[in-house]
Amino acid sequence: QVQLVESGGGLVQAGGSLRLSCAVSGSILSINAMGWYRQAPGEQRELVAAITSGGSTNYADSVKGRFTISRDNAKNTVYLLMNSLNPEDTAVYYCKSVVLPLGYYYGMDYWGEGTLVTVSS
Repeated sequence: QVQLVESGGGLVQAGGSLRLSCAVSGSILSINAMGWYRQAPGEQRELVAAITSGGSTNYADSVKGRFTISRDNAKNTVYLLMNSLNPEDTAVYYCKSVVLPLGYYYGMDYWGEGTLVTVSS
């Protein structure tokens, strides 16, 4: 069984920073891509940032230059450093990883339960 546990959300003032973490645990053979998504009230879930196992990254246009995604492969953990936050960044942030579990021949998507980020003006 594979689990993703997020941490680091909370309330921050506009212009502030937060760092989200997502640790993957369980019976894992390998982890491929990892990423962060967010869903604001009444909106669809959207990709914020993603990183491959080799370290290549991509970002949503709305966060480029403000957010940085990184990963620690030794810890099976992905991070999202969020700077210059504004109220439009308020959302539940979800971690997603493409994981090859032990005993399987193909990778599958696993999601965390989400962590709430609230940016006050």
